[in-house]
Amino acid sequence: MRDLGYSLETAVADLIDNSISAKSEFIQVFCDTASRQPTLAIIDDGRGMDSEEILIAMRHGSVNPRQERSADDLGRFGLGLKTASFSQCRQMTLVSSKKGKFVAAEWNLDLVDQEDDWLISILEEDEISELPFVDQIVGDGTLVLWRNLDRLFEDETGGKRAEIVNEKLDILEKHLALVFHRYLSGDVRGWKKISIAVNGHNVEPFDPFCRRNPATQVLPEEIVRIDRTEVRLQPYILPHHSKLTAKEYDYYQNRSDFLSNQGAYVYRNGRLMAWGDWFRLVPKGEATKLARVQIDFPNSLDERWTIDIKKSRARPPHPVRERLRQIITRITGRSTTVHRGRGKRLFEETSAPLWERYAEKGTIRYSLNSEHPLILSLSASLDTDGRKAVETLIDAVASSLPVEMIYSDFSTNPKDIDQSQLKVEDILERLSILKKIMFAESIFNSDDFRDVVKSTRMFHENKDVVENFIARELE
Repeated sequence: MRDLGYSLETAVADLIDNSISAKSEFIQVFCDTASRQPTLAIIDDGRGMDSEEILIAMRHGSVNPRQERSADDLGRFGLGLKTASFSQCRQMTLVSSKKGKFVAAEWNLDLVDQEDDWLISILEEDEISELPFVDQIVGDGTLVLWRNLDRLFEDETGGKRAEIVNEKLDILEKHLALVFHRYLSGDVRGWKKISIAVNGHNVEPFDPFCRRNPATQVLPEEIVRIDRTEVRLQPYILPHHSKLTAKEYDYYQNRSDFLSNQGAYVYRNGRLMAWGDWFRLVPKGEATKLARVQIDFPNSLDERWTIDIKKSRARPPHPVRERLRQIITRITGRSTTVHRGRGKRLFEETSAPLWERYAEKGTIRYSLNSEHPLILSLSASLDTDGRKAVETLIDAVASSLPVEMIYSDFSTNPKDIDQSQLKVEDILERLSILKKIMFAESIFNSDDFRDVVKSTRMFHENKDVVENFIARELE
């Protein structure tokens, strides 16, 4: 039971499910590794439990998964509290306050080993009062306390242990920001907006669909009915990276690159269960890079979705898969258009682009434009052998374009690509050379010069320097 595959973040998320089901509005996670007995605590302000309810909660398999449950219940098997806790610690204490009365029970795996029996400890009032973090429960609420954290520290001590825990807490915060983003934003119908804090730091919701950006495309919602129950599919096309602010881009890129973020995002009662997967309907690639599909289903369809104990895997029923296949076909074109449209505009920004794209007989190739004013001016200044040498160089540059490397870099970190790293003095020198090549024996034409400068994209990030240069040349 300790080895079902929970990580720290999935284990804590499983416990937060219980807090949300108990109508909590503020959930706190504390991890104290500095004390003599390191602890991790999850505290909520939900409706709490009495002595009978707390024993049911501590029982393994306390819920029949086939039993009809409340529509807002985020559990399924009645195993999550125990299996999630045991995956990280050997001693789990559950404390709850309801109508001013505190009750507590504890599983200690060392005691279970020692007595070779499933013995549960019921704590007295004086024992409860001595527990860490119990004073954080104000009014009704529940505390889950983990001690003997053998899995969390990975047998490390000292500075290395602190480094491991801090890294895991950072991953935990990002995981909670995504999994519960609709609860944190107050977007789940019938629920109040909730707050989650990790060591006193409020978790900000992370919207995987970038809905605040006006360039995000919201496609028509689709509805599939299974056993008279609705499953809703809402497709999105994210903006091209050039339409994202630097803060938005970093925010999304830091949580995984755009290529791996694509796919279906499966929500059960507003809680994210699985994401970043097309369920083998199509491979991940550039064509679907910006595509996301939000899928919502209620807990009454758990069995049809084969939800696992960790709530980290979901497989859509056949009718949903078929509709998703149709949606993918439609949004693939839209996602590709976002990139292709941007590329097309780059070619149309100037009357004489330096690169040209040819699509012939099912093949695509890119070539330098031999009619570009810069190339024509250079060729005109050379003799026959010189022109042939330039033509050979142009063909060699075009045919050796590192397409595979560009594709790899651009698909994962598009904003890391910077082709214009020039100092101001280098920019001015190159502008002077361009002017000399183009207007050696003729009058300087600012419009023609500006068009050629734009076509090279060499000075794309230094437009003010270009305009100052042109202004001085016109004086």
